[in-house]
Amino acid sequence: MKNKALYEVKEFRDLKEMIDYACKKFAKNTAFVIKHKEGKEVSYENISYEKFGKEVNALGTELIQTGYKGKNIAIIGKNRYEWALCYTAIINGVGIVVPLDKGLPESEIEMSIKKAKVELLFCEESYLETINNIMTRGETSLKKVICLDDAPNITSVNELIKKGEKLIDEGNRDYLDAKIEPEKMATIVFTSGTTALSKAVMLSQKNIVSDINAMAKVEKLYETDTNIAFLPFHHTFGSTGILLYLSRGMKNVFCDGLRHVQENLKEYKVTVFICVPLLIESMYKKIEAGIEKKGKTKLIKVAKCLSNFLLKFGIDIRRKLFKEVLDELGGELRFIVSGASALDKKVAKGLNDLGILTIQGYGLTETSPVLSAENENMIKYGSIGLPMPGIEMKINNPNEDGIGEIMAKGPNVMLGYYEDEKATNEVIKDGWFYTGDLGYMDKDGVFFVAGRQKNVIVLKNGKNIYPEELEVLINNLPYVAESMVYGEEKDDDLVVSVKIVYNKEYVNQKYPNIPEEEFRSIVWNDIKQINTGLPKYKYMKKLVLTDEPMVKTTTQKVKRQAEIEKMKNS
Repeated sequence: MKNKALYEVKEFRDLKEMIDYACKKFAKNTAFVIKHKEGKEVSYENISYEKFGKEVNALGTELIQTGYKGKNIAIIGKNRYEWALCYTAIINGVGIVVPLDKGLPESEIEMSIKKAKVELLFCEESYLETINNIMTRGETSLKKVICLDDAPNITSVNELIKKGEKLIDEGNRDYLDAKIEPEKMATIVFTSGTTALSKAVMLSQKNIVSDINAMAKVEKLYETDTNIAFLPFHHTFGSTGILLYLSRGMKNVFCDGLRHVQENLKEYKVTVFICVPLLIESMYKKIEAGIEKKGKTKLIKVAKCLSNFLLKFGIDIRRKLFKEVLDELGGELRFIVSGASALDKKVAKGLNDLGILTIQGYGLTETSPVLSAENENMIKYGSIGLPMPGIEMKINNPNEDGIGEIMAKGPNVMLGYYEDEKATNEVIKDGWFYTGDLGYMDKDGVFFVAGRQKNVIVLKNGKNIYPEELEVLINNLPYVAESMVYGEEKDDDLVVSVKIVYNKEYVNQKYPNIPEEEFRSIVWNDIKQINTGLPKYKYMKKLVLTDEPMVKTTTQKVKRQAEIEKMKNS
């Protein structure tokens, strides 16, 4: 099965060309919606593509005027309009943009700034004290800070925009005419994890724009779509994603926080949602619980059978048939993309059955990031789909089950790790990028991920166990918020163990006043039931049960080693 260019789209040479094109073609469209809160009063500001384009040019012009051409410039803060504005202005003609994780402690922010040789930093007002402490110590190359907010006694983004507008009016074209060299480093992005362990990935405009061109061919997006910017912009999927949506003329809105996702979907009538499996699975469990509470489980099951039968004849009644259920997600949601880790097959199928196209994609920071994805014409539950156009993928040295390391080659593969030739040469060999993920390919050329190479539990008898495979089964249990399968050392072998974080709210409703040991017994019986469907060597033999969330990255991936160390020390 070959991945064909499904949709005719305009391809771009670089991001500057892409943004200039979008801001002219979709000039009157809303690019961003900014929510303003004053007490209980809420208002919305619509930023048009025309205004966004003008502010990008003004900010870029002023930054060049003040001597930051070719410099490394960082941004730290939550997803917001000013973040996207600064990122776009910097990358399209000023210097090297360095997105920083807002969740890092002060010491690690300082290490990142030092490692990436940052000279200018944009941040929210809440980070000013942290950044001031870092600058006071004087151990980095950081010279100046600009505030994303209008704060007292510090230069703001808005001030720079006004100065840049004046320069352009006076005829300054330094930024407007800036030439882009697509194959040169444009951004330094840190992989998730602590700074000591994370690597600084160098991406070029060619890397990023080639991935945007490929995604636009594979996934159908409309200028009438509304995207909710949930994934953090400092993450490659967040920043490349927002650029993709801007290239299509879409409206972009911002999430008020994890707890408010569902109400934001309704508030903004969101149609497109790139998300992580943990949240998608949580949303689906709430939908199922709501159906069960109304006593409509059997009715919905019958309705799904009917609609799936009619689909075979090209008759799609899902949006009408399941309107009441879809209204819980805003009524307009049509497309969900899951990334970062494996999405439960049952959840993906359940959402597709309801009429929300739900697909899984795969990629890494080092690949700008998307390597492969399903789409509306090719869904295989549990897979990561076909390679994107222009990208080659293969399995290195597969074992008897066809499982080996996933390798990739294409224009989206990074330039390398910043000032770390040794680490670069370890993962890029003969043009192939070694992902560190284990997977296999089926007869149709569709790829599946088995798990991270470093997470594999290798037993004394030589058997390999992929934790992610078991976690998907465990996460099906209605009271499970998250889980982690790991090998606990015992004598000279490993015991397959599982840590489960349960949903306290669900347990209190379903099992009110239940003694802790009785609930533990229920969970253990469910684990034993899962074991019956597994080969004996995969049996989970130890259970850790808690309601305390696990340590996670900002993309909601569990930090396995940190969790294991925490359990050892408790």
